[in-house]
Amino acid sequence: MAKQPLSVVVTRRLPEPVETRLRELFDVHLRDSETPMSRAQLAEAMKTADVLVPTLTDRIDNALISQAGERLKLIANYGAGVDHIDVATARQRGIQVANTPGVLTDDTADMVMALLLAVTRRIPEGLAVMQSGNWDGWSPQALLGGRISGRRLGIIGMGHIGQAVAERAHAFGMQVHYHNRRRLHAGIEERLSARYWESLDQMLARMDVVSVNCPSTPSTFHLLSARRLKLMQPQAVIVNTARGDVIDENALTRMLRDGLIAGAGLYV
Repeated sequence: MAKQPLSVVVTRRLPEPVETRLRELFDVHLRDSETPMSRAQLAEAMKTADVLVPTLTDRIDNALISQAGERLKLIANYGAGVDHIDVATARQRGIQVANTPGVLTDDTADMVMALLLAVTRRIPEGLAVMQSGNWDGWSPQALLGGRISGRRLGIIGMGHIGQAVAERAHAFGMQVHYHNRRRLHAGIEERLSARYWESLDQMLARMDVVSVNCPSTPSTFHLLSARRLKLMQPQAVIVNTARGDVIDENALTRMLRDGLIAGAGLYV
């Protein structure tokens, strides 16, 4: 007798090739809408599915997991992080949690460079002027940006993504610096031409650009606090492609408004 395929519930619309493959392998329930599932829909899905495929917009907390049916054995997150899932409670219930930590390394590093260039070259400001219809034509000082070659880049979190950022930044002629829980092997530092800073405070005070690439954990919550943000130079730029809560965003907003920091590129 043929074994019944696993029942898989996907909480958001996914790229077509992914959905096609899911249809081929499983008894899959896909979303027709681009909107996320409601909490009630998530609870119902967890009662009937063998596998739940959430995304980072779905908060799978203790209360939801406690309503899961006996069939649910896997929460396969579509993404790298699992900070939106109560992993400890899931394990207590015998539910495995899976993610895809390496697939977006190069894409995230590309986005760091895109944001870095956009902010330093003032591309969004120029685009906004063009779209508003208020562009008065070229002038020598209009929206004058700055080159990134020779600038000091401080990377916070030198894992796979941080190292991919360092490789790209080095190709652009930037000076690469980094702060990490553990210092990298000397051979990796040499390959990346990267200088290690044990003190995050000291590094922040000396950088032209800061790239945040560390995971979101209790120890990194507001790692860039108001106090630390004030250590940065007024001409400095910050780029965050990690999680928003790594930075005290209220403090960052105030500093941007007061001109105490030159700019920020956020993809969180």
